[in-house]
Amino acid sequence: MTGLRLGVVVNPTAGSGRGSAEGHAVVDALTRRGHDVRDLTAHDLPSATQHARQAVVDGLDALVVVGGDGMVNLGANVVAETDLPLGIVAAGSGNDIARGLGLPRHDVDAAVARIEAGLERGPLAMDAAVAGPPGYGVRQWYLAVLSAGFDAAVNARANTLRRPRGTLRYVRALALELRSFAPYGYRITLDDGTWESLGTLVAVANGPSFGGGMRIAPDADTHDGLLDVVVAGPLTRAGLVAVFPRVFSGRHVDHPAVQVLRSRRVLVEPSVLGPPPPVAFVDGERLGPAPLLIESRPGAVRVLA
Repeated sequence: MTGLRLGVVVNPTAGSGRGSAEGHAVVDALTRRGHDVRDLTAHDLPSATQHARQAVVDGLDALVVVGGDGMVNLGANVVAETDLPLGIVAAGSGNDIARGLGLPRHDVDAAVARIEAGLERGPLAMDAAVAGPPGYGVRQWYLAVLSAGFDAAVNARANTLRRPRGTLRYVRALALELRSFAPYGYRITLDDGTWESLGTLVAVANGPSFGGGMRIAPDADTHDGLLDVVVAGPLTRAGLVAVFPRVFSGRHVDHPAVQVLRSRRVLVEPSVLGPPPPVAFVDGERLGPAPLLIESRPGAVRVLA
């Protein structure tokens, strides 16, 4: 299938700088295949988002993002609840959304082939989640995980580190965050009940992993219309050290302090039981502090997968 109008947004810093080279390769590959390619890359994510939204208004057949989960998050926020499909070329250090969809990572030719196959056969509709302060119109879409516990504090710390890459960066961030750790106070309202407790880990997952393959919600399904809410009650520092490494394999869900709840709608609020939770992250990007309302929207994003 040739002659389509494709917008491409590249994160040049993805994959420790490899994103720029992979982005050029994607533009070249799609152009050689006869598509009308518009490069929407900008010097920062807000400008790139603005370029992408304007290109959608001007008319596109698909939006293609090149980078890690942050770029996929940008794309999801442009195309959610529209008919415009999203193509993903995974070129970041985490690539959890691409991993969950079974898409190629750091392989431009394979990723472009998948995009063209998706254009030919039709996109896959997957669930997305939308989150933001209750009562406010501005919301943020995400495809993988909202983290709002110690996992969020580790994410924030990891974002300040340049080395090492991928999952090992979270290991280093974990060690640094443990120095000042104390459980937080939560009130989490679900479709069929409320969980109020001192807590350690809180993740509202649309997909199974974050942080470069950490399986925070190993059974999360992006086609069931439900969010997997992973909560861990109060843990000592030693208890957290014992539980948190299990997140890499997903075995933390077997720990007696951990529960996996499922709901279409989730309200995360601070509780007087303890200090307020840390600022939440979605798909590795900063969202904001609680209270936060999160809702599943079945089939909201159409992916070329």
